[in-house]
Amino acid sequence: MIYREAGDFKTSYVEDSQTFPIRFDRIAFYVTMAVAFLVIPFFINDYWANAVFVPFLIYAIAALGLNILTGFGGQVSLGTGGFMAVGAYACYKLMTTFPEISMFVHILISGGITALVGVLFGLPSLRIKGFYLAVATLAAQFFLVWLFNKVPWFYNYSASGQISAPERSVFGIIVTGPQTEAWAKYLFCLIFVVLLAWIARNLTRGSVGRKWMAIRDMDIAAEIIGVNPLMAKLTAFAVSSFFVGVAGALFFSVYLGAVEVGEAFGIQKSFLVLFMIIIGGLGSIFGSFAGAAFMVLLPVLLKNVLVGGLGWPTDLAAHLEFMIVGGLIVVFLILEPHGLAQLWRLTKEKLRLWPFPH
Repeated sequence: MIYREAGDFKTSYVEDSQTFPIRFDRIAFYVTMAVAFLVIPFFINDYWANAVFVPFLIYAIAALGLNILTGFGGQVSLGTGGFMAVGAYACYKLMTTFPEISMFVHILISGGITALVGVLFGLPSLRIKGFYLAVATLAAQFFLVWLFNKVPWFYNYSASGQISAPERSVFGIIVTGPQTEAWAKYLFCLIFVVLLAWIARNLTRGSVGRKWMAIRDMDIAAEIIGVNPLMAKLTAFAVSSFFVGVAGALFFSVYLGAVEVGEAFGIQKSFLVLFMIIIGGLGSIFGSFAGAAFMVLLPVLLKNVLVGGLGWPTDLAAHLEFMIVGGLIVVFLILEPHGLAQLWRLTKEKLRLWPFPH
C-alpha cells in the first residue's frame, strides 16, 4: 500500500513535527491546492460559485473561528451571527468611507474591529463559564442585531435599512458588486481561507494553542502551572472573533452583496456555524472544513435529488434537512463526539495498518 510511513525518514525536528508527516498526505495536500488555485477557477460558473464553493469557503472561516473558541478554548459561544454582522457592517462602513483602500485591507480591518468587540463581550468569561457563558454570548447576539437595526449610522441612513456592497476591484479585477465574475469571487475567498487556515494551524500547535487547551481541559490546574486565564480566554475570543468578522465581511461584500441584519445574521446563523463544528469535530482544523462542507452540500444535494429529481415540494425537502441535521447532531454527540474529523482519523489509521487487523 502507498499510505505508509515506512521509508519516509525524518532527519530534523521540523520535519518530524510538520502538519503532514506522511509523504502521501503532503502530496495530496499539494494536489488539492493546485486544483483549487489552477483548475477550479477555469471551470467554475455562477451556480457552482454561489451554491457551493463561495458559501463553503466563507462558512469554513466562520467554523474555524468558532472552533478556536469552543473546540480549542472551551468557551461556549452562541453569538457567531452577531459577530459576523459586526464584520459585515464594519466592512460596509470602510468601503463607503475609504473607497480608495484595497478590499484586502477592508476585510482585514473588519476582522480587527470584530476582534475588539469579541474581547469586550468575552470579558464575562473571566467570571462565568458553561451554560451561563452561552447565555451571555446569546445576549451579545441579540444586542448586536438590535444595534445594527436601530442605529441608522451603521447603514448610512438608508430608507430600506439594507446595506449594499459597492463595486470594488483588486489589481483591476472586480471582486464585489453585481458585475463580479464567479472565478473572482472564488479566488478572493480562497486566498483568505488558505491564509487563515495556516494561521489557525500554527496558533493551535504553538504555545498560545496549548494555553487555550489547558484552560479548556481544566482551568484551575492550568492556572496553577502558570497559564494566565485572563490572557488565554481573551486571546481566544479575539482570534475567534477576527476569523468570524472576516467571514461576515466576505459573506456581505462578496457572497450576498446586500444584506439586512436580522435576516442574514440572526440567531439561526449562530446555530448553523455551531452545528458545523459539532458535526465536523470540536478541536480540529479539518473538522471545521468537513462540517462546513457537509452543511453547505446537504441542502444542495437534497434540492437537486428530492426537488429536482423526484419532484418533492421544496418545503418538504427543507423539513427533511432539519430532521437529518438534528438526528446527526444527536448521533455524533452520543456515538462520536469528535465528529467527522475523528472518523477521518480512524479511516487513515486503518489504511496505514491494512491488511493487518487493528
